[in-house]
Amino acid sequence: MITDPADLPDAAATGDVDVEALLKRFGLSDKEVDTYLTLLEHGEAKASTVAEAAGVSKRYVYSASEELEARGFVTVNDHVTPTTIRANPPGEVADRLANDAQSMRPALEARFSRAETATEPFEVVKSRVTVVKRIRRAIDEASEEVTLSFPLDRLDEVADELRDAVDRGVLVLLLLTGVDGPAADLTQWFPGVATAARTWGQPMPSMLTVDGRTGVVAPAEMVARTNSGTQAIVFSQQQLGPVIVGSFLGNYWPAAAEAVMTDPAPLPASYTNFRHAVLHSELHRRSSDAVVAHVSGRWTDSGDPVDATGEVVDVSQGLVTPANNEFPVQHSLTIEANGERVTVGGKGAFVEDIEADRVTLTPPDDLDAEADRDAAASDGDA
Repeated sequence: MITDPADLPDAAATGDVDVEALLKRFGLSDKEVDTYLTLLEHGEAKASTVAEAAGVSKRYVYSASEELEARGFVTVNDHVTPTTIRANPPGEVADRLANDAQSMRPALEARFSRAETATEPFEVVKSRVTVVKRIRRAIDEASEEVTLSFPLDRLDEVADELRDAVDRGVLVLLLLTGVDGPAADLTQWFPGVATAARTWGQPMPSMLTVDGRTGVVAPAEMVARTNSGTQAIVFSQQQLGPVIVGSFLGNYWPAAAEAVMTDPAPLPASYTNFRHAVLHSELHRRSSDAVVAHVSGRWTDSGDPVDATGEVVDVSQGLVTPANNEFPVQHSLTIEANGERVTVGGKGAFVEDIEADRVTLTPPDDLDAEADRDAAASDGDA
């Protein structure tokens, strides 16, 4: 139901509310809020005008405007020279946000009704059947990344869920235990179950992480056989997920033998999971394909937002054999942007220049096209 402005309380009707705080609740950053409020005051303006009034760079105005347009806050008139940005009528914006909120409700309620114990930070599981169910359910809910160590002779129990995750574009790193010799037939037995898979003959715990925040840790014997008398931990805690991923990539993955590696992804391709972007950057470079990275994130020294574009000139990684990173969990890109080399890391990066939220990989032709657009925009604002 859409509320008519006449029915709103007096404070809201007169604008006596913290508009900036409300906009931030809808996912806008501080500078996006400044940009949007500036556009509301001007109605329609050039990027240079908005940049000066909002105290941000002209390039950031273009980037923020694309995001604001995607959310229905503004309209970018790029068919005219110079490009102008127009604030959409506030009534239309409010109606769209209200409709979006209403349409979310059934999906949120459906997810909440089947959440069971997933909201608990820890769950102790004593049954092998329950552990496998928890692993399946967690993989089904993955949106970005799955790391899993699992016995090869039990892989059929989770193979369908892993294939579905790969088909959704999830990065699936699979370490199969109990493999004494080369697993040359792995792709024939279990096609499409992983982005990259390795094998190891030594016993190790079954470890699962999903999107770096939920997962399972179970003793090797608990997954290998019933009635082992052991217990597993199912966790849903953002602080613990990276620790388990670090152990998986730092202690076990380097010691295992590479058995499956995906092909380089067709370009363009966008990733919110940084390791996924690093993997395909490396695969393209090893195929002698030049690749350009468009990075959105923030400078690690100041926290200011940044959008950088440049050819990938170096990759540090430990996902593909042979590894070339300095330590096992290091994954980074080096791009050449505006004649300078800039290092890019993922969530929590502090050694690199940029902490990336999103990376889009494109062929080098796109870099030339972007340079032409920037030149045209600069001429139009002059």
